[in-house]
Amino acid sequence: MTAMAPARNQPDLSFLLDHTSHVLRTRMSAALAEIGLTARMHCVLVHALEEERTQIQLAEIGGMDKTTMVVTVDALEEAGLAERRPSAKDRRARIIAVTEEGARVAGQSQSIVDAVHREALAELPESEREIFLRALNRLVGGPLATPAENPQPVRRARQRSK
Repeated sequence: MTAMAPARNQPDLSFLLDHTSHVLRTRMSAALAEIGLTARMHCVLVHALEEERTQIQLAEIGGMDKTTMVVTVDALEEAGLAERRPSAKDRRARIIAVTEEGARVAGQSQSIVDAVHREALAELPESEREIFLRALNRLVGGPLATPAENPQPVRRARQRSK
């Protein structure tokens, strides 16, 4: 005897968002790998260039845990793209400063990220792109802005493109 699957009354939004997010991340990773960067490295470089930020602040922006952030900054330092420096605002804090070469690479990686996003959105007719992005932004700024508290945390995606 086989059980009948329950009827779906709504589209599987979790699958749709998860699948597209996964595919976008894999494409982004492949594209950035061509210049020797990871998505996390790109995220740190771009956000460290915006203003003086500590390693902790950058980890929060990038959705990285402490260990992942340390490994990412170590890789950036090893590549000569960033360095840890004392903060001008707080002597106890260390900031991530992007080197001149790091700024050049960040410009290159941002062009790659923009191209991956452009390619993903190209599937939609131009008239629907703005509506789609506005709807996603509304979800991200509204009902899907904050994860629900859960005694058994759900593992979240480690990459956030901005």
